[in-house]
Amino acid sequence: MKKFSMTSFSKVLLATVCGLGFVASQAQAQAYPNKPIKAIVPFAAGSATDQIGRAFAQKMSDVLGQPIVVENKAGVNGMLGADAVAKSAPDGYTILIGTNSTNAALKSLMKKLPYDQDTAFAPVAYMGSVPLIVAVNNDVPVKNLKEFVDMAKAKPTQVTFASASTSQLVSSEMLASMAGIQMTHVPYKSGPAAMTDLIGGQVNMFTADFAVMLPQVKAGKIRGLAVTSTQRSKAIPELPTVNEALGLKDYELIAYFAMFAPAGTPADIIQKLNAAANAAANDKAILERFSALGFETAPASPEALAQRSKTETAKWAKAIREAKIEAQ
Repeated sequence: MKKFSMTSFSKVLLATVCGLGFVASQAQAQAYPNKPIKAIVPFAAGSATDQIGRAFAQKMSDVLGQPIVVENKAGVNGMLGADAVAKSAPDGYTILIGTNSTNAALKSLMKKLPYDQDTAFAPVAYMGSVPLIVAVNNDVPVKNLKEFVDMAKAKPTQVTFASASTSQLVSSEMLASMAGIQMTHVPYKSGPAAMTDLIGGQVNMFTADFAVMLPQVKAGKIRGLAVTSTQRSKAIPELPTVNEALGLKDYELIAYFAMFAPAGTPADIIQKLNAAANAAANDKAILERFSALGFETAPASPEALAQRSKTETAKWAKAIREAKIEAQ
């Protein structure tokens, strides 16, 4: 059989085509972004994810030179918004303002996801974290968390709690499990809606992030009982931790925020987005605005976020399992 031999002309032609392809690829990367970017927030307007996502989007727009348009797509603990990003083109023009819900806990909370949580996203940047506040309606006859637990023990299943996200649900179920009480869960589509009903007395207890909770506690519209971190918060130092209030050692639940793109997004685009997100995480105005809400940033690489996602997925799976939360 005669061996195929590439002529000199063919070699030159192939090299030229490859070279042009490389140049085109480089030109495309250098041009990114050349149109507005869409950032999907998988929770309602007014939520902590929304507030922090919009602040980051504004700063990142300044860095990247293109608008970042925030779109709220709430539902199913963030699953609807995450699914929309997972199925978007991997071109850097659709990103997810993800959380511990969308990128760690949903895998254990749902029997079936419309995407593979472990492979559907390309990690972009870690944004930061916030603790939660456990609070009750002002008419609930308790002054502290121990009294609330005692009341719940005396009235099994009669005490109600609200949740609109994974962190809100798991924090409350963890508390119930570790304190040995039974409460009745009332699900909501958004944190602000749950807050409205807490203030109105339709539910007894709600555990939510500082962005939703702290202004209402400070205004006296609800009664804060404890924070879910292992240390008291500088934003509201008078509230004990759950561990302090109940004499526990291992209770901790922190909500976090991170940015993801669809899997397959080019690495150079990921790096540009990461640099812009880290600039936002270091921005003085953002730090001053959200530090009052207990928000702490930790700028890092996409690779660091990938490792964090693996660790957090395992951590949340354990918490959900021990709280005996059944997959939906």
